[in-house]
Amino acid sequence: MVAAALPYWRLSSFYLFYFALLGSTAPFLALYFDHLGFSAARIGELVAIPMLMRCVAPNIWGWLGDYTGRRLAIVRFGAVCTLLTFSLIFVSKTYAWLAMVMALHAFFWHAVLPQFEVITLAHLQGQTSRYSQIRLWGSIGFIITVVALGRLFEWLSLDIYPAALVLIMAGIVLSSLWVPNAQPAPGNRVAGEGFVKQLRSPGVLAFYVCVALMQMSHGPYYTFLTLHLERLGYSRGVIGMLWAVGVVAEVLMFLAMSRILARFSLRQVLLASFLLAALRWLLLGTLAEFLWVLLFAQVLHAATFGSFHAAAIAFVQRSFGARQQGQGQALYAALAGTGGAMGALYSGYSWNALGAAWTFSIASLAAVAAAVIIAIRMQEDRP
Repeated sequence: MVAAALPYWRLSSFYLFYFALLGSTAPFLALYFDHLGFSAARIGELVAIPMLMRCVAPNIWGWLGDYTGRRLAIVRFGAVCTLLTFSLIFVSKTYAWLAMVMALHAFFWHAVLPQFEVITLAHLQGQTSRYSQIRLWGSIGFIITVVALGRLFEWLSLDIYPAALVLIMAGIVLSSLWVPNAQPAPGNRVAGEGFVKQLRSPGVLAFYVCVALMQMSHGPYYTFLTLHLERLGYSRGVIGMLWAVGVVAEVLMFLAMSRILARFSLRQVLLASFLLAALRWLLLGTLAEFLWVLLFAQVLHAATFGSFHAAAIAFVQRSFGARQQGQGQALYAALAGTGGAMGALYSGYSWNALGAAWTFSIASLAAVAAAVIIAIRMQEDRP
């Protein structure tokens, strides 16, 4: 049976370590740079650099993966180089050196996930509903890391932060060596049909624009939420738990996604995700001092990341043939990186000038714009 042959735990272990790294960077990277004494604008720039690399690197590696078919080799090479280049952070803590470290390690880190998504979907062999059951282990890795580091940084100095990241990166390397290879099966599309032609299909370009807008709206969240909550009086341990609440909601959403996608179209799921994102950013910007509002806003992570990401992955797989899957996933990562970089940059410059409420309001407007584009441009496409 195909299900029996699925290397579930080996695939899941990779997601666990990969997103454990995200769980150590998204909430705490800006906090570490603040600990080093950088201003909000410099923090926004340093956080934006890895996202900017995400605009370029996935497309280079995606093309190489589709051309050579050696996706697993790219994953392993990228994991090793991520570890080696990030280790340069121990050499110096100047702005220029940290900017170089952020750029170098991100170039290789962003090679990894889009190619691994193709390998995972190839192992599933059409059982795309099981994708969320594997991907949820990434969310579990995020939860473990964000809670553990939140508690750790209450007891110890943030000076240990780079060492914690290096340990997690070593876990990514080891798990990549454990994963067996798989190639996507030929799709229904004509063999000679090119990536650009598929990109021109109805709704595909609109989808990618909305990916950028969604990630742009996350800019203040990933760059300044921890600092925002700390200045509202929350402890680092509580902040870590609050980040975890969002990811627990995301896990529950992943578990339910196969049923949701069987009942609702991708367009409906994406539209709901964008509208709930707009609400979430308004709540975080204006009412985060109330714990019950903050908890509700974090539960909305189920929509702003969980349902959005699962629907987006399904849309990319449905929209591209086997020989273009790597490029399709890479473009998804690249547009997400573009939007994320724009979000980090604008929030870095507006945080001190305009304040948290206005910065999050701009994020809300970006999510509303994405909802309008999806409503107008994407065709209804029921499974």
